Amino acid sequence: MSAAANTTAVTFDASGLGEWTDVERFEVTGERIAEYAEATNDPIERHRRGEIAPPVFAVVPVFMSMAPAALSVAPVELLMKLVHGEQDFHFHRPIYPGDHLAVRAKPIGFTGRDNGSTVVIYAETRADDGELVNEQWMTAFFRKVDAGSAIGEKAPEHRFSESLREQAPAVEVGQHIDEDQTFRYSPASGDPMPIHLDEEIARMSGLPGIINHGLCTLAFTSWAALTELADGETERMRRLAVRFAKPVLPGQDISTRFWQAGNGTFAYETTVGDDVVLKDGLVVLS
Repeated sequence: MSAAANTTAVTFDASGLGEWTDVERFEVTGERIAEYAEATNDPIERHRRGEIAPPVFAVVPVFMSMAPAALSVAPVELLMKLVHGEQDFHFHRPIYPGDHLAVRAKPIGFTGRDNGSTVVIYAETRADDGELVNEQWMTAFFRKVDAGSAIGEKAPEHRFSESLREQAPAVEVGQHIDEDQTFRYSPASGDPMPIHLDEEIARMSGLPGIINHGLCTLAFTSWAALTELADGETERMRRLAVRFAKPVLPGQDISTRFWQAGNGTFAYETTVGDDVVLKDGLVVLS
């Protein structure tokens, strides 16, 4: 049976494109930052002391805005088919304890495919005075539904250049995902999705079991980049982008290789054994 035969045709609502969600307010505390650092095994002391937020902590204030933005375009009954396809952070400054943040998100485009459809969400985080703290592009992937057309904008490009494989990686970092990682990450991030917490629901969703949060795996690679390439200086990270290729399971070991691409830019990919789990990774440092 073809992949198309297993795909359901659906209609996405283009009228939702460009419509902002309501503004959400988020007060940053040192305790919340430290909890996130602990939940991602982050070794950087300023993160663990709650003095400055790890880069991927930026998703925490916007998390509750992402699904409503996606479901203003995609039918709400598709929620359980939603997985995180890609993430792209553009950092204008780090997040600090005491920040009072205002966040909002909007869908900017969608694309139908035979194996599933994507909705691109743009989110912005601002301080009380209007200062832009970060921008994010999140690509939501709806498995086994085909919206048919392609309308609106795409996320910024961050594709890995295969020519980089002709050179040796600048660094390779091995890390371990703990057996209880998802149970620590869920409350720290505010992500309660049951595929990360309930074995039965995960298997009913077609997964091999509980899977690690994609953003948790991304957080691991972000602190690997900071410790190995930026002397642990969070302020130097300007962009972090990745495509989620395959799920990572609790208890697995991951390996991330970074290739130098010039001007403070590094391309990377993360593997479990021979399987690529994060691809088209990009880090930009100042």
